[in-house]
Amino acid sequence: MPRSHSGNIGCGARTRNSRLTAIRSLFRYAARRHPEHAGAIERVLAIPPKRHERTLITFLTEPEVDALINAPDCSTWTGRRDRAMLMLAAQTGLRASELIGLDVGDVQLGAGPHVTCIGKGRKQRITPLTKATTTVLRAWLAERGGEPNDPLFPTGKGRQLSRDALEQRLAKHAAAAAERYPSLRTKRVTPHVLRHTAAMRLLHAGIDTTVIALWLGHEQVETTQIYLHADLALKEQALARTKPPDGKPGRYRAPDPLLAFLEAL
Repeated sequence: MPRSHSGNIGCGARTRNSRLTAIRSLFRYAARRHPEHAGAIERVLAIPPKRHERTLITFLTEPEVDALINAPDCSTWTGRRDRAMLMLAAQTGLRASELIGLDVGDVQLGAGPHVTCIGKGRKQRITPLTKATTTVLRAWLAERGGEPNDPLFPTGKGRQLSRDALEQRLAKHAAAAAERYPSLRTKRVTPHVLRHTAAMRLLHAGIDTTVIALWLGHEQVETTQIYLHADLALKEQALARTKPPDGKPGRYRAPDPLLAFLEAL
């Protein structure tokens, strides 16, 4: 395979764009430190990203979310833990690493209930909790106990859940939920799908994408635009707004006075 000018051999568009993002970050830093090279830096920053097809995201509908959250067997300790964990993930949109990295002290259920996490770039993020999520977490914390620095959702031995364990638990509950709600069989439910689901819930509630970007911890608002592309309901609403009221099919026929005016020009 011939080598490209950029040195990317066999790299897909997304990989090349990720590398370009890193290069741009470096050159923005260089622009502040070395203004004498502004011309060369501007040329690098002007390099456009590689175009690629954007696949639509997968997210769960409200009935599918309910089926998933109710799938764990709440007569067991692990079932109650998993239900609280799934409910928190679907409501907050935390990344898998953020979810399993939560400690007991990261959850505050007093006035203004919220959860605090450390996201990408070691940035702290605070996400408010709904009344339903607060109720479930309060019951789980009462059972869980532990010190503030203990894992919020531990293994049976008290250690932090691994990402693999989280994905296995999620796949198990998704399979059980699919028995109740068959549409789940067509979807591969992952922690990131729950993150997408939280974003789509906010979008359907009319929340602006800039707020959703802050909620999810996106560094760039443009990242959140994928949810607008994926939301068929919003597209149908936009189409309904552009449709003329009481429009009738057929070609437009100008009235006789208009035709006479045009012919006299």
